[in-house]
Amino acid sequence: MDKYLIVGLGNPGDEYATTRHNTGYMVLDAFAKASNTVFSDRRYGYVAETSLKGRKVVLLKPTTFMNLSGNAVRYWLGKENIDQQRMLVVSDDVALPLGQFRLKASGSNGGHNGLGHIQQLIGQNYPRLRMGIGNDYPQGGQIDWVLGRYSDDDLRQLQPAVDRAVEIIRSFVLAGIDITMNQFNKLGKRPTPNPSL
Repeated sequence: MDKYLIVGLGNPGDEYATTRHNTGYMVLDAFAKASNTVFSDRRYGYVAETSLKGRKVVLLKPTTFMNLSGNAVRYWLGKENIDQQRMLVVSDDVALPLGQFRLKASGSNGGHNGLGHIQQLIGQNYPRLRMGIGNDYPQGGQIDWVLGRYSDDDLRQLQPAVDRAVEIIRSFVLAGIDITMNQFNKLGKRPTPNPSL
């Protein structure tokens, strides 16, 4: 059976639950809900399993804290014997406006600590889905921004992208990274609607 690992980056604990840095967790929660599966507390992470048309899908929310995300990724890739080309990592990204997203087959960590640690341990040749969280913070304020909570308005603006991310995960498993990038990346660049109009 073909197996896939879907990783949503974030920090464990209620105090981080709706912070921007936990957008990866939020996407995996939405996918798990749509798949009617639940997470259990396992080694290095919250883990859930489902299947799509005969393909096994392992969902992982690392509990190592963001800066050590690679430990969880490397362990579960090995434990499940999954090729890293069949892994998709979902992370937040300050370089993209809120509600936008970008799917890439590989690339640099873009200054993201979670992606950076994964890159240290397994390299940068793995697919990732970057979810825009915006960057409306003063110089030196990035840490406070990414660890800050989404407002209700922010969450409403983010929700369509989360819904789309659930579709992207399904497509990644069923159709592969290239077809999925071609289909979805143009949708991730749509302009953010102006609430004042």
